[in-house]
This record gives sequence, structure tokens and C-alpha cells, in this order.
Amino acid sequence: MQPGIHPEYRDVVFHDTTADTYFVIGSTLKTSRTIEYQGKTYPYMTIDVSSASHPYYTGKQKANKSDGRVAKFNKKYSFGGKK
Repeated sequence: MQPGIHPEYRDVVFHDTTADTYFVIGSTLKTSRTIEYQGKTYPYMTIDVSSASHPYYTGKQKANKSDGRVAKFNKKYSFGGKK
């Protein structure tokens, strides 16, 4: 690697606020926030979605059939199971 042109690669703690889960992952992210995690001080970043909270990975997909265009179409043309 050429010196002086690459960002610093270090371990960063990502906090999934939806699932209240912490991940330590190598990253070049720059942040001024730090956190004490498992006895060490790491740079800290909050995120809204991760593999711990995303419906695809958790298998807990929420399908709200009462909203949206498809539901309105089904209601209008009686495809909602009610005839």
C-alpha cells in the first residue's frame, strides 16, 4: 500500500438502536464519539437497521395488508376475501 493515501482502518462499535445490539466491525468510519465496550474504548456509531433488526434476517416481516395501493385495489374489486 502506498503510505499516506489510505484512511485509517480500525475496529468500530456499531449500535443497532432498534434491536439494542452492539457489533464490533472493522471500518474506516470517522466519528468523534467513543464508547467503552468489553473493557476497551472504541469509536462509536449508531445505526437504525442491522442484521439483528432487519425483517429479512430476523424472519419477522411485517406485512400490513390494510395500507397501500394493492390493498385499496383489493378492497375496491373485492379481492380481500370478502364477497
